[in-house]
Amino acid sequence: MLIVMRQNAPKEEVDAVVAAVRAQNCEPKPIPGGNRTAICVLGNRGSVDPSLFEFLPGVIRCISVTKPYKLVSREIHPENTVVEVNGVSFGQDNTDIPLIAGPCAVESWQQMKAVGQALKARGIRIMRGGAFKPRTSPYAFQGLGDRGLELLERVRDQFGLAIVTEAIDHVNYDRVEAVADIVQIGARNMQNYSLLRRAGRGGKPVLLKRGMAATVDEWLMAAEYILSEGNPNVILCERGVRTFSDHTRNTLDLSAVAVVKKMSHLPVIVDPSHAAGKWEFVIPLSLAARGVGADGLLVEVHLDPAKALSDGAQSLTLKNFDKLLNLLNI
Repeated sequence: MLIVMRQNAPKEEVDAVVAAVRAQNCEPKPIPGGNRTAICVLGNRGSVDPSLFEFLPGVIRCISVTKPYKLVSREIHPENTVVEVNGVSFGQDNTDIPLIAGPCAVESWQQMKAVGQALKARGIRIMRGGAFKPRTSPYAFQGLGDRGLELLERVRDQFGLAIVTEAIDHVNYDRVEAVADIVQIGARNMQNYSLLRRAGRGGKPVLLKRGMAATVDEWLMAAEYILSEGNPNVILCERGVRTFSDHTRNTLDLSAVAVVKKMSHLPVIVDPSHAAGKWEFVIPLSLAARGVGADGLLVEVHLDPAKALSDGAQSLTLKNFDKLLNLLNI
C-alpha cells in the first residue's frame, strides 16, 4: 500500500502516519517527492485495510500496490530515478547514451594506464575493470584481487575516471566499496541475498546485472532487496540470458529493457559484450540497445584482445571502439 500525503504536509502529520503503520506491525518507508511525501507500507502479510490510515490528518488517499516489488515499482515512484556518477547521468533522457568502458579484468598497471588514457582522450568518464573475477572454471584467471583494486584506484587518481568493479561476496564488499564509484553485482550473484543486503546498506551506487536465467520479476525483486535496506541508487543491467541458441554467448533480451522501464523507475543499461561473446556483434547490439531506450552501455575494451586474460573474444579494440562511438555520435 502507498499512503499519499497532502501537498507540503508537515512533519508531525507524516510522523503520525508512520507511527500508525508501525502499530500494524508493518514497516513504513517515507518517499519524499517534489511537493508531497508518500509512505510505502512494507512487510505486510496479506492486504492492509486502508481505513486504518485514510482518515488520519494529512492523508489524501491510500493506493493498493499490486506488485510484489514495491520500492522499485513505478506505482510507488512514478518519476525516473537518476543516478549520477562523475558527471554522467543514468536514467535521464539524454541525447547521448552514457558509456562505461574498459577491460573485463585488471591485468597490470601498464594495461590499465594505457586504457585509462585512451578512454579519457575519448571523453569516457567511467571505467570498468574486474579485480575479483568469479569464473565458471576454478582454473581460469580469477583476477588480481586487492592488487587489482590498487591499480583501479591509481587509474582513477591519475585520469579522473570513475570506477565500476565487482564485489563477489559480502565479505569483500567493504574493500571493493572503498575503491569503486559504482559497485557491480554480477549475474552469478544476482540472488546472493546477503550480498544484496550489504549493498543496500552501502553508500555507493550499485550496478545489478540480470542473472543468467532470471525472469524480469526475479531481477526486480533482487533490486528490491537493495532498496529495502536504504540504498536508492541502483542501475539495472541487462546482459543476456541463457537460451537454446548458441550463435552468441547469451541471448540479449532487449524486450526486457522496454518492459522494465515501464515497470520500474530505475535506470536500465545494457552489456552487449557479455550478451554477444563475440566482438563483431557488440556494435550492432549496442545500436539496438539505444533503439529500445537503454539508459547506458557497458562495453568491454582491450588494447590486445588476443592476449586478454579474460573474455578477449568479446572485447573491442580501440579501433572498433572508435567505430562504435562514431555510430553513436559520441
